[in-house]
Amino acid sequence: MNRNQKMLESASYPRLLLNLCVPTIIIMLVMVLYNMADTFFIGQTGDPSKIAAVSLCGPVFSILSGLGTLLGSGGCTAISMAFGKKESEKIRQYSAFCCYGALAIGFVFLALVLFTAGPLAAALGADADTMDSTLSYLRILALGSPVVLFANVFANIIRADGAAKESMAANGLGTIANILLDALFILVFSWDVAGAALATVLGNGVSCVYLLYYILKKQPALSLSPKDFSLRREVALGVLPLGLPMACGTLLMSFSHMISNRMVVGYDSVALAAQGVSGKIGMLISMLAMGICMGMQPAISFNYGSGNLKRMRNIIKNTGIFSVVVGTVLTVVCFFARNAIISAFIDNEEVIAYGQIMVYASICIGPFYGLYQLCQTFLQSTGKASYATLTALLDKGLFYLPVLFIMKSIFGLYGIVFTGAVTLVFSLAAGSILSLIWSRRIRQTHTETADMQQPVMMPETAEIPQA
Repeated sequence: MNRNQKMLESASYPRLLLNLCVPTIIIMLVMVLYNMADTFFIGQTGDPSKIAAVSLCGPVFSILSGLGTLLGSGGCTAISMAFGKKESEKIRQYSAFCCYGALAIGFVFLALVLFTAGPLAAALGADADTMDSTLSYLRILALGSPVVLFANVFANIIRADGAAKESMAANGLGTIANILLDALFILVFSWDVAGAALATVLGNGVSCVYLLYYILKKQPALSLSPKDFSLRREVALGVLPLGLPMACGTLLMSFSHMISNRMVVGYDSVALAAQGVSGKIGMLISMLAMGICMGMQPAISFNYGSGNLKRMRNIIKNTGIFSVVVGTVLTVVCFFARNAIISAFIDNEEVIAYGQIMVYASICIGPFYGLYQLCQTFLQSTGKASYATLTALLDKGLFYLPVLFIMKSIFGLYGIVFTGAVTLVFSLAAGSILSLIWSRRIRQTHTETADMQQPVMMPETAEIPQA
């Protein structure tokens, strides 16, 4: 058992917080900066239509991230449980499966987007003002999709044994490269939207280089060898169902945002630009909440796999409290700083006017989003993929889309932007109920197993000694 695994098994919660959550929170901050970089530097051109084009491409990038989450999150959970059970062969098989699965999906995505770029841009809502910029972004992103997927998948997988700092380094290097290249390509070379897309792809390339170095030189338990790759049922089903909840949530969220973008752009491109900027501010809170829960995912999975349910429940309780505190503080800060934040992206009076209300819609869920994310993380980390998937589907589609159309019909533009906040109320209630049901079933199964393992007692005087 290495140092990271000993930490997952016995370290205090503050130490877990420091070693798992803090690095993952920094990763999420880095990812927020990564997502904000394109919008920020494009905003310096002062052209709302270019920000609108980047916003229109957002769902496609999210779809690519969702496909990466299928293997990255699923692989991380499966490998964490395998570490807890000390199943080294499964660890190698799972990691090789995720490696070649990521590359295969990346090349399929590349072909699909390149051959359908025109119709896809129209479906996203691009018009005469945004079509050329949208097409440029889509084509460059498609060409780099295998690189983006590999970076997304293995930045998650290397966290499986608690190596959160290394995952943070991979994301951090990629983001620094992206920001520097954004400044160079957009502000110096004036490549605008195409430069933003190229910087995103090359930034992921830098992350890949670091990840390959770490896996090949520093983490011998993981494997990228074709000899360990297998499409056997037990390998594929060991990974995919565990990644399905977050992947479904991300993919469905992408389609939902695509629909809401089309609704907003029907008002004008300035409204869409304002929504794009406001969404980045809301993303700061939601991604940090996600980082807290994802940071603790290896600890939850490891202790569930090793049968230490008391420690697992304590980790979940403390994580819930911490996520509420952090979410509340960030919501208050973003509310009072909203004007300054919007102006930093683009100094446009119309965008700022729209953004006043849109920012509030994006941040009002802050104190509660972490609890919803924790429900999904708990269900996924303990192998209840069906409940975790249902929780994700409820929030990102089954509740969201009906609420979206109802809110638009009643409140118009601002009904659209407040849909996410209304949906979360229903989703959190459903996720809490499913988590309680599964928690009771885990406790019952554990009690029954413990009873079966009790030593057999001889009548009256004799006792069989325990081994």
